[in-house]
Amino acid sequence: MKKKDICILLVDDEPDIIEIIRYNLSSEGYKIVTAENGRRALEVAKKEKPQLIILDVMMPEMDGMETCIQLRKDPELRETVIAFLTARGEDYSQMAGFDAGADDYITKPIKPKILTSKVKALLRRFRGGEAKSNNVLTVSDLVINRDEYKVIKDDEEIMLPRKEFELLYLLASQPGRVFKRVEIMEKIWGNEVVVGDRTIDVHVRKLREKIGDDRIQTVKGVGYKFVE
Repeated sequence: MKKKDICILLVDDEPDIIEIIRYNLSSEGYKIVTAENGRRALEVAKKEKPQLIILDVMMPEMDGMETCIQLRKDPELRETVIAFLTARGEDYSQMAGFDAGADDYITKPIKPKILTSKVKALLRRFRGGEAKSNNVLTVSDLVINRDEYKVIKDDEEIMLPRKEFELLYLLASQPGRVFKRVEIMEKIWGNEVVVGDRTIDVHVRKLREKIGDDRIQTVKGVGYKFVE
């Protein structure tokens, strides 16, 4: 997908921040759309269907967490990558952000070159423009459809945020195999994306809550494996 075909939605109630980010990303050739609050972001996202949304956390009317939750309820935005934009010193929890459905976060202020590198890394996660194939796993009572980002358990669909789904698909692709933590980090988050040490643990915990505690086992000091 060419840069001119990539749409990025910026959401922040501070015009100066919007303008700085817009200028730097527009200079890279991306199509940029903006929203000044969460409610407006939902409208713009539904219309534009962006590949990436950069979302401020602290906003009036509807904060970033609630906005992210609402965005993830839209099936047409399921593959959209969402990154929270956070100020240093904000009372922000990575765990809360991931629980809301975010893929990553960007700390402001951020230098232009770092911002563009971060955006490029985030956009590598978007699969919307890729050719689809029959990527469906059936393990025990779980059906994991990678083309549609759906998980069916006992004939009921389980809604998973993007990273939880990708982690489940990776582990379930080879039941019984132990995936090392560094391998999981590289395959799901990529080498260029810096995330917290507890990121994998948070995602595994949430998966266990949704598909059952006995499916994903911890191999102490090594990593995780999926058990049928």
